[in-house]
Amino acid sequence: MIGFYNYSVILTYISLISSVFGMSQAIHGRFKVAVFCLALSGLCDMFDGKIARSMKNRTEDEKLFGIQIDSLCDVVCFGIFPAMICYLLGVRGPVGLVIIALYCVNSVIRLAYFNVMEMKGALVSEEGEKYYKGLPITSMAVVLPLVFMIQFFVPDFVFIICLHLALLVVGTLFVVNFRFRKPKNSTLAVLVAVVAVALCIMILRTRYRIEFRHGWPWLPWLRKL
Repeated sequence: MIGFYNYSVILTYISLISSVFGMSQAIHGRFKVAVFCLALSGLCDMFDGKIARSMKNRTEDEKLFGIQIDSLCDVVCFGIFPAMICYLLGVRGPVGLVIIALYCVNSVIRLAYFNVMEMKGALVSEEGEKYYKGLPITSMAVVLPLVFMIQFFVPDFVFIICLHLALLVVGTLFVVNFRFRKPKNSTLAVLVAVVAVALCIMILRTRYRIEFRHGWPWLPWLRKL
């Protein structure tokens, strides 16, 4: 079998599986589960690099494979998956589709650029600290749960506007040329805590349901499944 099989990519595959399962839930209008799966994918992505680096005897091919497989999975987990959730929640029409397209294209550009710079070892400061150029694509795993949480406190049309803005702003920051310092463990712990609180509020308080509007004859059929 082709490929490299070791524990260094386990979390990356778990992240992908979580997102694929989340997509199936989003299609059926189970957005709480879908957003939870997105957050879980983000959690896995936070630590997959640390696990990979703990394997001291990795070959150069295994390292390059890990870089590629991580980015390919990120396209699905933090590119297509969030865009799909937002579309099903109401980011539609000409403006919505343009924003979704922009978000997806920028996510691919960001990942491809990161791969090139990472293989060149160019994302290291003079002090030896690693940094990102542009906003990491995994940021959507933090942003979307926070945005989804606020729908309990605002009218639906405001919530839909927030989804549009989240995709537009985050997607644009993917390709803006600025340095983003790689978060330390303490910062990651704070992010995990914030997202965990948002998920608790979402699960306990929100009651958002997908609306079956005119022109979508297949959606009532999905509701019966």
